[in-house]
Amino acid sequence: MEDERRFTRRSLLQGAGAAIVAASLPTRARKAAESDSPVMSELSAYMSQAQGRALPGNVIEKAKHHVLDTFAAMISGAELPPGRAAIQFARAYGGEKVSTIVGSNILSGPIEAALANGVLAHADETDDSWPSGWHPGCNVMPAALATGERFGISGMHFLRAAVLGYDIGARMLIALSPGVFDTHKSTHSIGGVFGAAAAAGCAAGLNAQQMRWLLDYTAQQSSGIAAWSRDTDHIEKGFAFGGMPARSGVTSALLVHSGWTGVDDILSGDDNFLLANAPHGDAKALIDKLGERYEIIPTSIKKWTVGSPIQAPLDALEIMLKRRPFEADQVREVIVRMDPRTSVVNNREMPDICIQHMMAVMLIDKTVTFRSAHDKPRMKDPTILQHRAKVRLEPGADRPLVVR
Repeated sequence: MEDERRFTRRSLLQGAGAAIVAASLPTRARKAAESDSPVMSELSAYMSQAQGRALPGNVIEKAKHHVLDTFAAMISGAELPPGRAAIQFARAYGGEKVSTIVGSNILSGPIEAALANGVLAHADETDDSWPSGWHPGCNVMPAALATGERFGISGMHFLRAAVLGYDIGARMLIALSPGVFDTHKSTHSIGGVFGAAAAAGCAAGLNAQQMRWLLDYTAQQSSGIAAWSRDTDHIEKGFAFGGMPARSGVTSALLVHSGWTGVDDILSGDDNFLLANAPHGDAKALIDKLGERYEIIPTSIKKWTVGSPIQAPLDALEIMLKRRPFEADQVREVIVRMDPRTSVVNNREMPDICIQHMMAVMLIDKTVTFRSAHDKPRMKDPTILQHRAKVRLEPGADRPLVVR
């Protein structure tokens, strides 16, 4: 008993240290609340309350469509080289058996599952597309799924997490525009990592203080450059658009959930995220009409399994073919006018992201299928090459498609 009551220098210091830590936590939380910018205070509060906030009926319905669309993209993506690479990675480095790898019988840790499912979702160019430079479904949905399985959330909680991810990722890109669009950084990765983190944080049930730290760790992980456009196998593109941001967003959520702390307001003060990426950006865009304007609503679900900039030209050519049928041999020239920023689909090595090839396929087949969009050997077919040579891409929006 005497030994148990004896005070040593070590036990005294340990006890004092514990007391100091315990006393400092509430003080730190109070100081954080007092020092946060109004934008960060409102944003983190909104994010923390999203899991219990009712969504409008049309938003719920649209979210369900995007869940199904993304799962379809993952399942079809499992048959393509990027998907096979993702499943191979998950099988080799799966970790804890908690979260589902879609299109397989594999369970893995949530971080690994988010990475693999993100690559699967963008393996096929079937995933959805937000109007200004981001594919939300391939990063937000895998993050919500992996974290949701980890914490056993309900279906409605999952939908709310996904909707929050679309809202935060899109608003971050709006806040950084136009500056970030004029750099070599990848908007797909930036929107993706913040969207995925918001979804994962909601699934993990983080409070407002934790959401502030979540945004901080996400800012530190925000990465990606536009060199993905030189990838000829679509594997790196699947990683940059889907796997990497999904993985990093889930990592942020799990780090904070496990007790990690960080900078309370990464959106203001010295060396903040906006200064580093878009000095003329507007942080207020992050809270603009939150709870009123849901970014999942304008996000489109693709009709064709091809890159986003090719969707409208294929639509236009299909309409022309139906209204006034003609044969490919009757066409002398096809002029496609597009925003110069969409030149990423100009004469590419992969069929589903090459506008000249896909327009030639439409001219000959009168439609585009999953198989024809991924038939790489056909890119060397003499008939395809003959009609592909007729397709000319020009900058501009006036008369976007001319067939002569």
